[in-house]
Amino acid sequence: MPHGPPAGGRRAAENGLRRRANLTTMFPLGDTNLDPAAALNQAHWDERVPLHLAGEFYDVAGFRRRPDVLRAFEVAEVGEVSGRRLVHLQCHLGLDSLSWATRGAAVVGLDFSAPAVEAARALAAELGVDARFVVADVYDAVEALGGETFDVVYTGIGALPWLADLHRWARVVERLLTPGGYLYLAESHPFAHTLDEATGTMVARDYFDEGPHVWTDTGSYADRLAVTAQNTTVQYDHRLGSVVSAIAAAGLRIEFLHEHDKALFAKFDTLVRGPDGFRPPEGRHRLPLMYSLRATKPGHPAA
Repeated sequence: MPHGPPAGGRRAAENGLRRRANLTTMFPLGDTNLDPAAALNQAHWDERVPLHLAGEFYDVAGFRRRPDVLRAFEVAEVGEVSGRRLVHLQCHLGLDSLSWATRGAAVVGLDFSAPAVEAARALAAELGVDARFVVADVYDAVEALGGETFDVVYTGIGALPWLADLHRWARVVERLLTPGGYLYLAESHPFAHTLDEATGTMVARDYFDEGPHVWTDTGSYADRLAVTAQNTTVQYDHRLGSVVSAIAAAGLRIEFLHEHDKALFAKFDTLVRGPDGFRPPEGRHRLPLMYSLRATKPGHPAA
């Protein structure tokens, strides 16, 4: 499960075909030993790794020159990471992972796409950045990392829409954290997912319909015109309350929940690029386009 923008990124492109999924009908029990929705999603992301490596969206060439793609608000909210152990779940090409490593963190990136992890490892070796990358489904992270624990669990924009079970995910996060460690996530605001793509001024979708939703769309948010074969994905529109409740139920203490009036990409046609993201044009009402959250595992780090 990769890193990229939601809707125009982690979810399939907004102009794709979307339908409410009945997974029991789509995938009769016994058809496969692998979760069929996860298999669809993994095939989708495996195929898009070469597109993302070559395209302008991720600008890997630019990253080689300046290996830091972190947003200013993330750096401020996560805080000092030098000397801390950080695991990046659903890391895709590992650009964020490597960015944290260049800031002094001892980083492990985890993703279910083997081609993405191979690309992240190659980039780390090329740049001489000390970071480790592991192929595993996010729900299997504890076992895949051998029970290792971390000071920070980080997950970036567009990760949560690929998770069917937030409570299971949150329990994984809790097990990955050392006492006193914290989860930090930044994500597209779920309210923004309900608005029309043209103007962002009309409610076009049901906020309470969390999915699963099946998307069918060719290409990628990084290259709309690319010819692709693995075009069907299964995704979720998790409400803000669902995310917070799952994290709290796992025993983590919410430190803050910040809502942001900017997006990292032009989610709506009317958004205007600024120095730190995309916002509605002057005179329009502001919208919650992203949110960020930090939650701590109770206890004190071992001496």
